[in-house]
Amino acid sequence: MTAARWILPADPPPAAVESLAASLRIALPAARVLWQRGYRDATAARRFLRPSLGDLHDPFLMRDMDRAAERLARAVGRRERVLLYGDYDVDGAASVVILKAVLERLEAPVEFHVPDRFAEGYGMRPEIIDRAAASGVSLVVSVDTGIRAAPAVARAAELGLDVIVTDHHLPDAELPPACAVINPNRPDCRYPDKDLCGAGVTFKLVQALLLALKWPPRRAEPLLESLLKMVSIATVADVVPLTGENRIIVKHGLDGLRSTTSPGLRALLDVAGFRDGQRPTAGQVAFRVAPRINAAGRMANAADVVELFLTGDESRARALAELLHELNRERQQQEAAILEAILERCEREPVTAARRALVFAGEGWHRGVLGIVAGRLAERFHRPVFVLDIDGEAGEAQGSGRSIPDFHLLEALESMPELFTRFGGHRQAAGVTLPPERIAEFRRRLQDYAAARLSEEDLRPAYRIDARLGFDELSDGAAADVLALEPFGCGNPAPVFLAEDVILEREPQVFKEKHARLCLRQGRRTVWMKAWNFADRLSELSPGARLDVLFHVEEDRYSAARGYPGWSLALEDCRPRDPR
Repeated sequence: MTAARWILPADPPPAAVESLAASLRIALPAARVLWQRGYRDATAARRFLRPSLGDLHDPFLMRDMDRAAERLARAVGRRERVLLYGDYDVDGAASVVILKAVLERLEAPVEFHVPDRFAEGYGMRPEIIDRAAASGVSLVVSVDTGIRAAPAVARAAELGLDVIVTDHHLPDAELPPACAVINPNRPDCRYPDKDLCGAGVTFKLVQALLLALKWPPRRAEPLLESLLKMVSIATVADVVPLTGENRIIVKHGLDGLRSTTSPGLRALLDVAGFRDGQRPTAGQVAFRVAPRINAAGRMANAADVVELFLTGDESRARALAELLHELNRERQQQEAAILEAILERCEREPVTAARRALVFAGEGWHRGVLGIVAGRLAERFHRPVFVLDIDGEAGEAQGSGRSIPDFHLLEALESMPELFTRFGGHRQAAGVTLPPERIAEFRRRLQDYAAARLSEEDLRPAYRIDARLGFDELSDGAAADVLALEPFGCGNPAPVFLAEDVILEREPQVFKEKHARLCLRQGRRTVWMKAWNFADRLSELSPGARLDVLFHVEEDRYSAARGYPGWSLALEDCRPRDPR
């Protein structure tokens, strides 16, 4: 196993950190984290700790928002038929749910289309626009898609349909010919926060629409706050940075999940193992809620998700939630089978440092799980990975890629566009369709592109340490203050602490075959740490070993339910103590 890099910043000035801790009335460990992450004055740190909905930006700062809100308000007033064109992932389906719920409340005739991943693939298609025009639709609003759909948007113009594009993916050099294109990542858009997901952009459109319709704040604010539950789930699922507006959205949205009147959302949380009144963390949304929503688009059709969240029928909601649960189970089985097949190949042909990017292809691989498999492989080998399914009858290969922070996946694809029938994505994730006979060339050119940009050092995983933390500083209050920095995720990871010169007191305890508990002592203080997925490294450890350890604090509801502190420590990495 390649040793990870430990990146330790300079220690912050003790007096400044003590002053920050005193101003915020928090313990020093949390204050050190805030300082290292750039929140160095009390005002900025307080805004981070207690994000307010009042800090959300004016939606009209987004380019074309005025045109979009005016056109959508006109459609509402005239009762025009509106088609919402979404995507099949969590972000796309949530965006449809958010806008459809609002338009239905405004009594606008609204329908939606979510592509079938297998029959249609990603993005807007002209034939769906043809069908919409024939049914009397006069306005199409894309959500979480459309920024690279110039042919479909042009077809709409030919048929006399207006299109509002709302998206967050990176645009082509030329924007689609829509009446409004709302995307914070437009080069000419000066919106302050570029990291919104598709549902976040949809939420901003709803904000603008209610302002255009002159809804008073006392009427608009309860509706907007209720929508934050879905926006927060989509934001976490789409792995966008949990900073800025996204932090405000997710913090308030997750708080709202303690109680929900939506039968569908309540049923989904129930099958995911959350009791009524229990607030999921961002990590729990990512690993327990979002996969069940995504399973519909991966294994069947995401239209079931839209119905789940919009139905008022509790029995129907329960049936749909259980369907998603079963689809997720099937997804896990398919994923495991593909991963096993690829790892068997890697045993025959080991992944060496010379292979800076990986492309795996096979026949009959379920296309709905290829992105997940690529993500697991990118994490395991710490380099960009594409996983492709070959359909011999259709004469095409299709799949997904995932990357590491130091490698821009979409820029790599844009350096070889002639290889693909279709491609798109962003820095960390992308999708491609290409003829099977071009896979070998794709593999070679991606490898050459990566070799020119990634060093051997880049292929080593890295831990960015937030602060040193001695065991004597650990207390219930200190742990609570660290956990108050959540929601944790992309852009705001759980703080990683370094404890130096620690002694392993006894033989590690293995549980569930792959996890372990370690008893560690530093000075006079002894603590237990969980070591997730660490069993295969226990040969590195023997009682009495002197170690430096990296760890984080995590919420522990199981412990709290038994009357113990509601937090625990989790090991990230360890290495022998340097005797120097």
